[in-house]
Amino acid sequence: MYEPRQRAIALLAGAVCHASFALGIGAMIGAIYFGLQLGIGTLHGGAAVLADALLVLQFPLLHSWLLTERGARWLGRAVPLGLGGDLATTTFATVSAWQLVATFAAWSPVGPVWWHPHGGWWAPFTAAYAASWLFLLKTMHDAGLSVQTGFLGWGAVVRGRRPCFAPFAARGSFRHVRQPVYLAFSLTLWTAPVWTPDRLLLAVGWTLYCLMGPLLKERRYLRHYGASFQRYRERVPYWLPSLRAIDR
Repeated sequence: MYEPRQRAIALLAGAVCHASFALGIGAMIGAIYFGLQLGIGTLHGGAAVLADALLVLQFPLLHSWLLTERGARWLGRAVPLGLGGDLATTTFATVSAWQLVATFAAWSPVGPVWWHPHGGWWAPFTAAYAASWLFLLKTMHDAGLSVQTGFLGWGAVVRGRRPCFAPFAARGSFRHVRQPVYLAFSLTLWTAPVWTPDRLLLAVGWTLYCLMGPLLKERRYLRHYGASFQRYRERVPYWLPSLRAIDR
């Protein structure tokens, strides 16, 4: 089905995707842990606040646009040899990763440090932050790691197959809440030890996206899955988990 050069491009795209993904997640973990004081941006005062606010906005805006029909068409043209559509998940994950890198590398720290735990308090706050990332990993696994990490596209092409999305299934954390990935992502913004104005700006901005962005996602799911997803919506809360899991 695929020529050797197409498989080679897919393999290269996969390597770039996963390296970018690791770099983006690593940058986010470290930057938030230290209150966004590690950025190399050189702006100060109001200019720094404006630039940082634009960095906060670019992630949800581009992320959401890529999930629209126009964004999907762009993804379909982003890779040569007719592989754009098949590698759409890989390209999407790569772009998202570099958005994270851009946010945290270009950040101009405003400061000051409002609060950070002293002595024995570092351990529980660090544990809470680590737990939020483990929870995020769990929700991504429940949602399908191959899609979340971009493996679905390039992995299928290298094996000579067309990428195939699994049918929607309420498993794991999705049996308690409809948007566990967004919930877990927002928790990573609020559980780190060091608090600064920079961290508050990021946490508020991206949490608002985590609350509102999934509304567009659910519209797409309704169009795609129809009545089965509507029944799921009626049984499972949107963003705050229920202690009682729905039946499979």
